[in-house]
Amino acid sequence: MYNMMNSMGGWLGNQGGWQMPWGGGFQSSFWGPGIGSLGLSMMLGLIVWSLAWKGLALWKAARSGHKGWFVALLVVNTLGILDILYLYVFSEKNKS
Repeated sequence: MYNMMNSMGGWLGNQGGWQMPWGGGFQSSFWGPGIGSLGLSMMLGLIVWSLAWKGLALWKAARSGHKGWFVALLVVNTLGILDILYLYVFSEKNKS
């Protein structure tokens, strides 16, 4: 029993974070290892990109009365791909 408890202390012990028996583990940092400032910047950039296209597409779908498209655009998150397709391919063009 002591040997089992002692061997468990290696991965449950005081090592700065939870370590799994098979290696790796959960680090004490929220973002984990490897994300860093570049990864955080890229993630924030993708969020801004997605929200900008989603906002434009939702606004146009609402103004055009396309309820099905509005719900689909609201629910499905494709990092702006579906939103761009709706704006430039599927929506009606205003002819002035």
